[in-house]
Amino acid sequence: MSGLEDQIQELEAELERTPYNKATSKHIGRLKAKIAKLKDEAVTRAMKASGGGEGFSVKKSGDATVVLVGFPSVGKSTLLNKLTGTKSEVGAYAFTTLTVVPGSMDYKGAKIQILDIPGLIAGAAMGRGRGKEVIGVVRSADIIVILLDVFNGAHAGVLLKELYDAGIRINKPKPDITIKRTSNGGVLLHAVGTLDLEIEEVRSILAENKIMNADVLVRGGATQDDLIDAMIGSRVYIPAFIAVNKVDLVDAETQEEIRRGIVDEIGVEPLMISAHSGLHMDELKDEVYNKLGFMRVFLKPQNGVADLEEPLIIRTGSTVADICRKLHRDFVSRFRYARVWGRSVKHPGQRVGLPHQIIDSDILSIITEH
Repeated sequence: MSGLEDQIQELEAELERTPYNKATSKHIGRLKAKIAKLKDEAVTRAMKASGGGEGFSVKKSGDATVVLVGFPSVGKSTLLNKLTGTKSEVGAYAFTTLTVVPGSMDYKGAKIQILDIPGLIAGAAMGRGRGKEVIGVVRSADIIVILLDVFNGAHAGVLLKELYDAGIRINKPKPDITIKRTSNGGVLLHAVGTLDLEIEEVRSILAENKIMNADVLVRGGATQDDLIDAMIGSRVYIPAFIAVNKVDLVDAETQEEIRRGIVDEIGVEPLMISAHSGLHMDELKDEVYNKLGFMRVFLKPQNGVADLEEPLIIRTGSTVADICRKLHRDFVSRFRYARVWGRSVKHPGQRVGLPHQIIDSDILSIITEH
């Protein structure tokens, strides 16, 4: 592994020394592609070598899964206990949690699984510490809570770099890029919308993955990094936010200094909390719920009354087909039609099909074959 890391460091140093301009863009694209490929290889090796690890195989449950990511001893276990009542061991020393500890939080009708994982350290993406097991759990999350504390708030960038190196893209939509290999004709670039990438940059990047003939379609713009991510193909795109714990241990002036430092470093507003005292726990729950993009749909039996007490929790953008799959594995195959009351239809009780997209607070009646 050290050989791969040495190569990565050398290439990153060369990249840092190279100023970006039109003349160097092709070379920079090639360097970035090489680095990405080597990092992906290093992470893949680490994941394969881990074998999962005892305690690291956790079945996802509920409406969504949240993973608490942070350095050792930032208070992940205390936060899990506060949010869910789960008894994860708490101690004022590093690596108290050596396995993944799951808990469940009920909030606004949603059942949200929360996972407390061992603390990340620098080099985790390459397999250092428990990184090789932990990264696999993080990649499967629906949302990440990046937890710092008042004693290491200045190191948010280290955690973000580990996640980035592991192929995890935070708060970023997946670029709409299609790379279709062809047997001949070289690399052809097609764009829908404005695209700053030059064809020579694209060819240089794809050549690092031995793609010499391909049709590349980009919708909505893309950077070199976006193209590289599409070429590698193993990236995951996960929403996240930053919370700073233990704010009850410092004065207001220090809290503001930490908050401002994080905003200046990475351009995001952190949530200032105390898991021990419960400060801003409702705000944290709201942020989790909102980041997950939950909606409520109320189910109505055919010729019956809608259940307005217990909504079904779904994700924004869900269709009638998605709801059918969530309710019963046979509902899609037995589906006849559905009726909807709410903002997603033009008139109450409108008849719709499986592709119909539901809006928050819609009432839905599904009619199936018996």
